[in-house]
Amino acid sequence: MRRPPPVPGRFVSGLLAVVLAAAVAVLGAAPPAAAHGTLAMSTPAVGATVGEPLATVQLYFTERVADNAYFAVTAPNGGRVDNGWTHGSPAPLDKPVREYLLVDGKFEPREYATGFPAVVKLAHLPAAGQYTVSYLSVASDGEPVRGTMSFRYTGRVTAAPQGWRAPTTGPDPALVAAAEQHATSGHGAPQSSNGPATPAASPAAPGAASVAAAPVEAEDTGGSGWPGVVAVVVVVVVAAAGVVAWRWRAARAGGPGPTPRWPWARPRPAGRAPRRPAARAAGRRKPAGPTPRPAARGGGPRRGPVAPGEASEDPPANGPRLGDRGLALLVGGLVVALVAGFGLGRVGAGDGRAATAAVGGSPATGRPVAAGDGHQHAPGAGAHTHPGDGDPAQAQVTGTTVSAGGYTLKPVTRSQPAGVNANYRFRIVGVDGQPETRFAVVHDKPLHLVVVGRDLGGYQHLHPTMAADGTWSVPLALERAGGYRVYADFATTAADGTARPLVLGVDHQVPGAHTPAPLPAAAPRATTGPFEVEMVGAPTVGATVPLSFRVGRAGGPAPTLERYLGAYGHLVVVREGDLGYVHVHPDQELVDGAPRFWLTAPGPSRYRAFFDFQVDGKVHTAEFTLDLG
Repeated sequence: MRRPPPVPGRFVSGLLAVVLAAAVAVLGAAPPAAAHGTLAMSTPAVGATVGEPLATVQLYFTERVADNAYFAVTAPNGGRVDNGWTHGSPAPLDKPVREYLLVDGKFEPREYATGFPAVVKLAHLPAAGQYTVSYLSVASDGEPVRGTMSFRYTGRVTAAPQGWRAPTTGPDPALVAAAEQHATSGHGAPQSSNGPATPAASPAAPGAASVAAAPVEAEDTGGSGWPGVVAVVVVVVVAAAGVVAWRWRAARAGGPGPTPRWPWARPRPAGRAPRRPAARAAGRRKPAGPTPRPAARGGGPRRGPVAPGEASEDPPANGPRLGDRGLALLVGGLVVALVAGFGLGRVGAGDGRAATAAVGGSPATGRPVAAGDGHQHAPGAGAHTHPGDGDPAQAQVTGTTVSAGGYTLKPVTRSQPAGVNANYRFRIVGVDGQPETRFAVVHDKPLHLVVVGRDLGGYQHLHPTMAADGTWSVPLALERAGGYRVYADFATTAADGTARPLVLGVDHQVPGAHTPAPLPAAAPRATTGPFEVEMVGAPTVGATVPLSFRVGRAGGPAPTLERYLGAYGHLVVVREGDLGYVHVHPDQELVDGAPRFWLTAPGPSRYRAFFDFQVDGKVHTAEFTLDLG
């Protein structure tokens, strides 16, 4: 039987070169892992437990924060305990941090080893529990520097200074405008960090612009492109392996006859014997005539002259043989090349802290995330930001347009009678005019439908079902006449499996006489059914702050909250007037016994906040007015 031809060394080298080149492409396509001017370290450290009273909290950034930067410290009871801040003296960082700057059209890494501290003074520590420091600044190149850090205090309660009052001021409006303007100008989404991100410090070189951190989540890769490159590499490798396997099988099935030649092999002149090293050729010379051959040991291939009519078992001389060891080395090399290309490309920040601080964190650290395209997620829910879809005033909201991101919300009908349980039907249509049918499951559902009246009443959170043709439907009853806004909150799934979240909004009418209900006054408490809910925290325009909701029962013990749609609560915030929409998700676990959210108020206005929670299998909604005008 004829032995199958070996894999030519030239082909193997070429294949390995292709894979290595693709790995380099993956490295080059990887997104930067840290933005400019970010929080590098803090004292106390992010997530640390402190047992002794503190007088200050020091936040070390990779450059000096703006003179009008904003800092606020929130105590476990929701009140502010900060007492002003000052610039501190630069100091070495615990670990150097790498940031990426855009210079002459290329991303260049720069490492910083010095931190520039902002020293935030604490007036007192009124309770044990988790304290959160919120900050907002603008880097030297205009990038917004926004986020929080948290630590847990277990020491004794300390008293406030005589005559001291908790501050109520928010960030400088000019600072907020500058941060939002740059965040929506195509340079990057607002960032936040609940921990060190990268580090240290000198201002960017003249003429250099920085790039904001690219979120890890798939929907915000923003063009990193490495999954596509890896896919191409896999296709190339599989195709090449298929060619090799096909030639191999063809050789095995061919039987006696001339040895098949590889198509890329250089033809040998007629009558010319294959070249061999002289020593090897001399060792193979045998007397003329047939010579009996002993059987090979172990049944292995025989060497020497071939008897007339006997098929040769010698390997062809077209190229070097690829044995088991060589094949193992080849496969290992391919795997290492791919993993190295992917892994090194993701390293970007020089250490794990940089990537974590820029794009996410663990539930334990309570890391918040700024708003974007209507979504604000807690760290445990997959911390990330989404780019806004409008002008600076719209930077943190969405749902104000019927089309966005190449998709359009198309309802079958735009009105219905009052008090009738109608079947609301709609489609999500792509740029090709065809209904989209590929949706990612987010918080246990592929699509969330939220309905709110134009006077911010009549809130409903529904979950429609989709037919095979892409038509969604859900029973909808609207008791009052008037105008409503219907929001479709969903994430589409691309061909490569990545998801992109979107919120589309469309008007809906209920004919009849309508008298808008006045918006209730702002208050920290609300009642829903048998429950009393207290909102703990102070929403602040432009800054990311924690909001906790404590649920109690009138005249009875506090209820046990159950997970609803994968979390202990959901928060939808709608702005008065344009009905801008923000959907906020909490930390995965309760914090000091309550669901905690991280809200970045989009701008000065009045808002209505709808907090959904579940007890004994039933969902309840507590409503709050936020007056940030």
